[in-house]
Amino acid sequence: MSNQFTRRGALTLPLLTALALSGCVAARPASTTAIDPKNAVVGISMPTKSLERWNRDGSNLNKLLTDAGYRTSLQYADNKPDMQFSQIQNMVNDGVDVLVIAPIDGTMLAPAIEAAKAKNIPVLSYDRLIEGTDGIDYYVSFDNRTVGTFQGKFLVDQLKPNPSSPKNVELFGGSPDDPNAAQFFGGAWDILAEHFESGAFTSPSGKVPKNEDGWKQIGILGWDSAKAQSEMQTRLNSFYADGKKLDAVLSPNDSLALGIEQALEARGFRPGQNWPVVTGQDGDKANVMNMLKDKQAMTVFKDTRELGERAFTMVDQIIKAETVEISKGKEYDNGKKKVPTFLLTPKVVTKDTVKKDLVDTGFYTAEELGA
Repeated sequence: MSNQFTRRGALTLPLLTALALSGCVAARPASTTAIDPKNAVVGISMPTKSLERWNRDGSNLNKLLTDAGYRTSLQYADNKPDMQFSQIQNMVNDGVDVLVIAPIDGTMLAPAIEAAKAKNIPVLSYDRLIEGTDGIDYYVSFDNRTVGTFQGKFLVDQLKPNPSSPKNVELFGGSPDDPNAAQFFGGAWDILAEHFESGAFTSPSGKVPKNEDGWKQIGILGWDSAKAQSEMQTRLNSFYADGKKLDAVLSPNDSLALGIEQALEARGFRPGQNWPVVTGQDGDKANVMNMLKDKQAMTVFKDTRELGERAFTMVDQIIKAETVEISKGKEYDNGKKKVPTFLLTPKVVTKDTVKKDLVDTGFYTAEELGA
């Protein structure tokens, strides 16, 4: 990308006054400069191409923006925080007009975001919150605590906890460097904690946090399927080798669930016989296919098409200096400011609703799922 982008000029006083008096849910914070829509360039920073969902998210958002006539710089960071930091710095130096960033590590990008702020470049945090800087302007995501709540409630509904008949449940957390992971576990723990306290749920491995804040003890760095598989294998070999029944596994997302399911299969677990209830999130194709094979009980589906469309709308509103719609009262605190946020609502998908929720809506074809 070259530095020959058209730069922004000052907003006129009448426009600033109009925005202030409009009664909007949220006005564009970087209101001291205006962007020329005909020459706008949007920088998109995504974590990695190696995970299905980020590859899909990046290409979807890129298409929406280019179809609208905007130029883009789409970068994937191979799940390496240092690479993402460098890519964002380069986009700032190249003079993009807006940045959309799905951070790998939301805690380490503050200096790059401050550089964007110094150049009056609005920043939209995508799906994961960037922390520790007031240079972030907006955040768009799904209601991540609700994701965990759905998972916890699903386990309770399936296992019907009773202290007189304890159920063995293994808990996994997401990547410790992803702030969303705390929300996922917190939502699940809101539902599950009382049942561990009552003795209705127990964990032979002992890997149960003392409280919600202890979730990092069971976190899997980088949402790595192979690491989840290794951890599950260790627990199975150490605590279930004598044939002890495993009733359920709380997996916060599909990439971890995939590794967990591979470990279960390798250890001789079979659907319809001794396979535990396994949760997930994202609706990844391999996991949906496992759902159809009774290897995964559910996934919390976050339609990334909706997320991309909302991110596009917010970017479009920023560029055109229009009111940016947010979810009123749902601001997220990133440690430096309460970030104006738009939250989308996820949904639970099971084997019985795959056709209605994923095939009939065009997210997958029946052929892709082998259905």
